[in-house]
Amino acid sequence: MIEAEDVRDWRGHDVVDPAGDRIGTLEAVYVDTATDRPVFVTVRVGLLGRHRLVFAPLDGAVVGPGRLKVAHSRKTVKSAPSIDVDGELPAEEEPAVFQHYSMTHRPGAGGERRLARR
Repeated sequence: MIEAEDVRDWRGHDVVDPAGDRIGTLEAVYVDTATDRPVFVTVRVGLLGRHRLVFAPLDGAVVGPGRLKVAHSRKTVKSAPSIDVDGELPAEEEPAVFQHYSMTHRPGAGGERRLARR
């Protein structure tokens, strides 16, 4: 297995839960603006024509042949805050992403965003 930091090249691969159940397809990587380290991915889920992107944390995630295994269940990830496929995460909705996974959200010293899409 490869550490999740190397996930930038894995766009389009399957994202699975700890049991190996497919959640969706890796769409983008979001980095922590304070450290420039990958902290979340967006996963494309939904039915054809009604896709959305949900956020999944990379803490505890590993990549393997053709997939990224995240540390949370399929149900937890699919119920996470989401954006439209062509959308952006509004700054005021950032805390909800962290809260969904019981993670601490700390905006920058000047109140700036914590997440940036790469």
